[in-house]
Amino acid sequence: MSSITNLTTEQKKAPYPHMLAPLDLGFTTLKNRVLMGSMHTGLEEEKNGFDKLAVFYAERARGGVGLIVTGGIAPNFRGRIAPHGSQLSFSWQTSKHKKVTDAVHKEGGKICLQILHTGRYAYHPFNISASAIKAPINPFKPRQMSERQIKKTIKDFASTCELAQKSGYDGVEIMGSEGYLINQFLCQRTNQRQDQWGGSYENRMRLALEIVKASRKKVGTDFIIIFRLSMLDLVEQGSDWDEVVELAKALEQAGVTIINTGIGWHEARIPTIATSVPRAAFSWVTAKMKKEVSVPLITTNRINTPEVAEDILSRGDADMVSMARPMLADADFVNKAAQDKSDSINICIACNQACLDHVFKQKRASCLVNPRACYETELNFEKSKHTKKLAVIGGGMAGMSFAIYAKQRGHEVTLFEAKEQLGGQFNLAKNVPGKEEFIESLKYFTSELERQNIKVHLNSRQTVEQLTGAGFDEVILATGVVPRIPAIDGIDHPSVFNYQQVLSGEAKIGNKVAVLGAGGIGYDISEFLTEKGESHTENLALWLEEWGIDQNITHRGGIDGVQQVKPESARRIFMLQRKNERFGKSLQPTTGWIHRAALKKRTVEMIGGVSYEKIDDNGLHISIDGQSQLLDVDNIVVCTGQESQNQLKKGLLDANIPVHLIGGADFAGELDAKRAIRQGAELAARI
Repeated sequence: MSSITNLTTEQKKAPYPHMLAPLDLGFTTLKNRVLMGSMHTGLEEEKNGFDKLAVFYAERARGGVGLIVTGGIAPNFRGRIAPHGSQLSFSWQTSKHKKVTDAVHKEGGKICLQILHTGRYAYHPFNISASAIKAPINPFKPRQMSERQIKKTIKDFASTCELAQKSGYDGVEIMGSEGYLINQFLCQRTNQRQDQWGGSYENRMRLALEIVKASRKKVGTDFIIIFRLSMLDLVEQGSDWDEVVELAKALEQAGVTIINTGIGWHEARIPTIATSVPRAAFSWVTAKMKKEVSVPLITTNRINTPEVAEDILSRGDADMVSMARPMLADADFVNKAAQDKSDSINICIACNQACLDHVFKQKRASCLVNPRACYETELNFEKSKHTKKLAVIGGGMAGMSFAIYAKQRGHEVTLFEAKEQLGGQFNLAKNVPGKEEFIESLKYFTSELERQNIKVHLNSRQTVEQLTGAGFDEVILATGVVPRIPAIDGIDHPSVFNYQQVLSGEAKIGNKVAVLGAGGIGYDISEFLTEKGESHTENLALWLEEWGIDQNITHRGGIDGVQQVKPESARRIFMLQRKNERFGKSLQPTTGWIHRAALKKRTVEMIGGVSYEKIDDNGLHISIDGQSQLLDVDNIVVCTGQESQNQLKKGLLDANIPVHLIGGADFAGELDAKRAIRQGAELAARI
């Protein structure tokens, strides 16, 4: 039923024959092997959010995805993500869900509701779990569930499943991974009960099986039930492989339609979806399970191009691939692949900055490279009634974003870039270990300029006189930033470089280096300077060794007792900051800990509360608590912030030409491509 071995001659001619092959589930057929994985967007809780969700999901269905899974919806109050989180427990709630299912079905798509009980991850004081053990990432300690609460929770899951069916969903996904409630019952780490719901593995997996059986009984046979199974917990006292297989086989017998792969608990200290994780880093886990069950399997995590998906499926690692954030980045991902236009796909770079980081801050999710994501009803680029002649000064991400969207609206756009290549700060960021994916965004935005026939002039630094004489109606300054140079005695010493000189390869750096500044740029520079040999992002075996992951999963959770292999550092690095506070405080919540861990592995020495006295031939002179010290370093790299470049503004305004500032030219905080691209898009939508 799930095999892709018997492709027709016509199917074999398709650009990605395995990815685009239909999947026969017996009672229904999925048109291809691409699942849009579950993502919480924040729209679920907004006023009129389901109207916006309907448009959001409809665009993805129209874009060709085979099956959509919604963000997590709780089966009862205690299972909500937060006090005001979404829940489907009452018949009167089905009407808003029907807006979503009707919109998806109208576009020829299929959609499943994810049923998610957060357990001890619930961010409210009413949370419950298998045992009263607090999660390290949550301030609220759960109460241990009573027998009555357990049985009611099983009933609530089944009831939500039935309500999902009445709402028009094609199925449900029961969330049993990522460290949520069902996962909490499965593992000794969080289940220390001694009753029929704890102790032996047979007892610990009872909740999962009872939920599936009760749900199947409610909805009958012709309804998709996906179970998201944690195949690799990546936490101590997690499941071992024999237990995972035992549960998978029992789930198959209990009536699941598909098993989806879950990787890692949210509290795991191993990255699973960040840009530094190699592509398809965990498909081997699903391939291992393929030998054990016959039910179709979905693999997931860091699959972001049709080529990667096709490779996984053609090898037989899985029957479907799950891509969540790639569908934020480009709603037409599948259609573009089917039309053999994969070079026009806006690729997810796994930065987390506008999706997961937003959700963690209880903001609406979006996408750094696609600011329309989750704003489909608010950010659109309809043809302008008045065509304008526009000049864009600066070909970084802000300038390219504006130019592309403004051209879509029918404006005449000319882009001027002072340097010999487009991309601005992304040309530097792509050189940082673990940020190689940024190359994909450069490819997309530069090729989009070509596809739209936008006039681009490289090596073209503009003056006020040139711009005023060219007849432009308005000018958009996207001229970016320059590094801020601190006032330190000797800052012009030949041993001193700024971060741009280092990342561009202009600077030759010695073996001992002081990095001034502990923000995002300071961390990037330190990782760049400590990298030795092949990037682990591009070598899965090295990456698994570095993070101590056992591919045989003989150790519990895949990591229990496995020694992480510390990568050798290319240089001795001192990272310094003036403030006497935690290093990396300004880093983003979902990836900051990864950067801190990476520098710790490479033994970067971090020194806070520093006053810079002077720089000379002997090195960097500093003082801490009034005590002078000398750091005998070969080089000093300045990462102490940026300053806006917008010198043309005054002259243009004096010449009565309307001027707009976007990106770094507008605000020069930490380098922020998310803000730059969104500013460009929003200005284009209203100009």
